[in-house]
Amino acid sequence: MPNQQKKIIFCTAGVLSFVCALGVVTALGTPLWIKATILCKTGALLVNASGQELDKFMGEMQYGLFHGQGVRQCGLGARPFRFSFFPDLLKAIPVSIHVNVILFSTILTVVTMAGTALFMYNAFGKPFETLHGPLGLYLLSFISGSCGCLVMILFASEVKIHHLSEKIANYAEGTYAYRMQRESYTTSFWVVFTCCLVHFLNGLLIRLAGFQFPFAKSKDTGTTNVAADLMY
Repeated sequence: MPNQQKKIIFCTAGVLSFVCALGVVTALGTPLWIKATILCKTGALLVNASGQELDKFMGEMQYGLFHGQGVRQCGLGARPFRFSFFPDLLKAIPVSIHVNVILFSTILTVVTMAGTALFMYNAFGKPFETLHGPLGLYLLSFISGSCGCLVMILFASEVKIHHLSEKIANYAEGTYAYRMQRESYTTSFWVVFTCCLVHFLNGLLIRLAGFQFPFAKSKDTGTTNVAADLMY
């Protein structure tokens, strides 16, 4: 492949990585990971509410990895509330999982920025065959994609398996009990998902630039050497 086309491919991959890094940083600080609808179970049972009457007992909230906000309703009007995970909810949430989500999101950002620099170096510099060359690009793309997948898996398990939204809704509520009605992943979660796809796409772009996947070349070379040895 002509050198100019390789530069274009590496520049494209570098720009995509940079946009992903900015997206993940933004996602970390915004309360747009989950949007949930909560039902005041206590109030609805007291008046035996059903149908449209349940609307008076429906609240909602949205949150991210550090903070969030919402509205509780138990038939007596809306009650806005705000919360932060640190230190407010430390006793209510699975702290180890939540910290790991933040940790892998940070690693994802750092490795993605390193990948951006390496893509640009391969486009305009003179890389040599070690971690500065194609092997390093494959490695960083794989690490970034894996970290993104871990972030989504861990956060999804925290929300679905450990019922994170219900724990937040019932935090510091001594009188009323809340039950989750609906919840959906929102912008920040899908930004991480998109970044995972971009990193796997970058791996294909490296291959498109004419570089073999790691160890593929060495395997072929080893086979050729064995065949050559059998001839002597």
